[in-house]
Amino acid sequence: MRYLPLTSDDRTAMLAAVEASSIDDLFVDVPAEVRLDGPIPGLPMHASELAVERHMASLARRNHAAGDGPFFLGAGAYRHHVPASVDHLIQRGEFLTAYTPYQPEIAQGTLQMLFEFQSQVARLLGTDVANASMYDGSTACWEAIVMARRITRRSKALLSTGLHPHYRSVARTMAKYTGDHLVDGDPGLGSQTDWTTLAANIDKDTSCVVVQYPDILGRIDDMTKLAEACQAAGALLIAVVTEPVALGLIKAPGEMGADIIVGEGQSLGVGLQFGGPYVGLFACKSKYVRQMPGRLCGETVDANGKRGFVLTLSTREQHIRREKATSNICTNSGLCALAFSIHMTLLGEAGLRQLAAINHTRAKAAAAELSKLPGVSVMNDSFFNEFTLVLPTAARPVIHALAEKGILGGVSLGRLYPDNEGLANGLVVAVTETVTAEDVAAFAAALKEVLA
Repeated sequence: MRYLPLTSDDRTAMLAAVEASSIDDLFVDVPAEVRLDGPIPGLPMHASELAVERHMASLARRNHAAGDGPFFLGAGAYRHHVPASVDHLIQRGEFLTAYTPYQPEIAQGTLQMLFEFQSQVARLLGTDVANASMYDGSTACWEAIVMARRITRRSKALLSTGLHPHYRSVARTMAKYTGDHLVDGDPGLGSQTDWTTLAANIDKDTSCVVVQYPDILGRIDDMTKLAEACQAAGALLIAVVTEPVALGLIKAPGEMGADIIVGEGQSLGVGLQFGGPYVGLFACKSKYVRQMPGRLCGETVDANGKRGFVLTLSTREQHIRREKATSNICTNSGLCALAFSIHMTLLGEAGLRQLAAINHTRAKAAAAELSKLPGVSVMNDSFFNEFTLVLPTAARPVIHALAEKGILGGVSLGRLYPDNEGLANGLVVAVTETVTAEDVAAFAAALKEVLA
């Protein structure tokens, strides 16, 4: 969109059209006590472009970026190496859009990319069909819960204690306005998931059971029996995947019977970017496709038999469905979905499996090294590239001390669960292919010093 500044004559004409004598007249409905009576204190009135650039650069230098030192943060957002070709390709003119096109006849390239993205996601998650992406993993999780309510006509959702607390928070916020009843709790610092307990609590009012795989503590469990329990009770099993790279090595949720699989696709093609934008993944069994939120791109042929792509299902509020739409999701994360798809294509199946194996191998080595420290233990019996350390003291001040030494040493459970003192000593550590043996040695040495 071009920048078209207004002239004084433009402003005068616009004010005359609305019968206002000045711009201040436009704010008469705002109470005087909350209106500014002058410039914002501390904000300079004017600065040159060069001065602003220098000031912003000085602020940016205060950041400690992921690549500036040993980095072990995870808990739903992961640092992976994104090939330079991904950024190059997503900036091509025919792709540079964050929005799904409405005119398929002039946007075949973008629609084909989304069709390929859907195919990749469906295969990765082990299910029949995937949509053209969601905003992020947490909102995709909520959309899955309300989709389960539409299908089962029940309103009680059981959330695993291992579900990311941010995902649970989003669900609780939205449930205030829909009447859904969410049952959840905080995890314990134990090696076992709570899935047996979840299965025992399924009743006739349960619409769905939501589990994370691997969960917030990095634990991995087989959900086959839980899926069978859900099916027997007429409830749906929703699986949440925040680290899709893991599926290069562990069994896909759809292959274990999950009905709806959602997740965060940031790990592939999308950098950390200070928290966004990200890309939500959403897939399900084919029999539920018409209840899926968002939109789907499909393959067809034109009048001449030539292959083409169209928006097949888009039951959203901006189209003819209006208030009967399955969701108010207005778009998809098109540019991030493109980055995801390009990265997946560059890797291929063999490359994804190799990347996953590297992640797991380096995580095992890190866990072994860190557990040698006095008073430090690894909680997990199994994990992919993320595990939970149990420290002899509260983890949150330890994290701050490590940061002062230039090491981002993980995510403290005290931060994720500030009201649960029983989790205060837990530290979630992520180890991807970007972590070197030198990084682990530096982490171990600094942690030993901080704990001494």
